[in-house]
Amino acid sequence: MSRWKAVGTLLGGVLLGTAGVKILSSKDAKKVYTHATAAVLRGADCVMETVNTVKENCDDIKADAEDINEVRRQEEREQEIEDAKAVIAEAEEKIAELEAQK
Repeated sequence: MSRWKAVGTLLGGVLLGTAGVKILSSKDAKKVYTHATAAVLRGADCVMETVNTVKENCDDIKADAEDINEVRRQEEREQEIEDAKAVIAEAEEKIAELEAQK
């Protein structure tokens, strides 16, 4: 590449860069940036609302599951008590039979 061609390319790049900076910092460009940023913020708000809804639903599901497990534990305790009463009654019957045989 010749020296003049390199200098021309360099100057063209500088001019293009300077024009690009002026275009990017113009009032119209700032309006575009502002509207784009506002759209992103609206999108973020929508996403956060969805996240909060999902979280609330998960909390409700967890609470319901804990209630179900508590009912099951209570039923198991009651069944254990009934089983223990049956074992005690059976043992008392055998003791009564043994005493009657004496």
